Amino acid sequence: MKIVLVGPGAMGLLFGGYLSRKNDVTLVGRDADRMNRIEREGVRIREADGREEIFHPHATADPGELKGAELVLLFVKAKDSKAALESVRHLLGPGTFLMTLQNGAGHEKLLLQFASKEQVIIGTTNQGSYKLDGTSVCHSGLGDTTLGAVSGSGEAFAPVAETFRECGFPCSLSGQVRGMIWNKLMINASSSVLSGILQMPQGYVVENEAAWNLARKLIREICAVAAAEGYPFAEEEQTERIKKHLENAPGGYTSVYADLKAGRITEVSAINGAVVEAGRRLGVPVPTHELILDMVRAMEGRGSGD
Repeated sequence: MKIVLVGPGAMGLLFGGYLSRKNDVTLVGRDADRMNRIEREGVRIREADGREEIFHPHATADPGELKGAELVLLFVKAKDSKAALESVRHLLGPGTFLMTLQNGAGHEKLLLQFASKEQVIIGTTNQGSYKLDGTSVCHSGLGDTTLGAVSGSGEAFAPVAETFRECGFPCSLSGQVRGMIWNKLMINASSSVLSGILQMPQGYVVENEAAWNLARKLIREICAVAAAEGYPFAEEEQTERIKKHLENAPGGYTSVYADLKAGRITEVSAINGAVVEAGRRLGVPVPTHELILDMVRAMEGRGSGD
């Protein structure tokens, strides 16, 4: 399969490297020097047990030089999605799948401006990866990847799921992929964003009574919105699940933490912002998420925004 992956961050390098095992993969990034280095040296992936392997996808900072693709996979941050899609619009023919595994929810609204609903794949992944340097990552967690359609069963996307499996990613299709995205949002829009605001590791959120009270309010509001959209969750089960996650990885840091610390724009618009948008659309009050959204945006305003 001819694949173009836009956004070679930690997850982009992981997926681009593995998918290049059996596919013609090109990574598209903005840093020409870094893309040239990947083209020359490849992508180094270190497994959790210390094993390393070098993969050789193509890499370019000029997507205009590319011609056609069977799959365009988006791994940029939400704020960069529109510009990224504009840069590869010429690759999106009627037979091209356009796919997102980005954090947060609601990305399909933008993708549908560039491709039909029969072409758009939405999904979620529990793979873990963090950067070691500009061309190397550590594969920190092996988890399932779930793909689905904006509407319908998504059976047309079976070849994509099969390609992922062949390259080492457990992958399945689901008619309930939106529910799984809500499930992942439970952590990202509660404990993860609080860790970022507080500039503390994730464990602090469950250890500190006030922080945990805020997390519970955020979880409660997400459950209410998800239920209104047709995906009911048991609030206490979700609360206990997130509590265990934090207790098992107390020293973890989130992308919101890193972005706020560095003075960068975060992905909060696609995380808590997605909850706020859905709450307004469905008539479900989400005052805690509105507060968190404003708070993060205020903190973003202190940095350079780069």
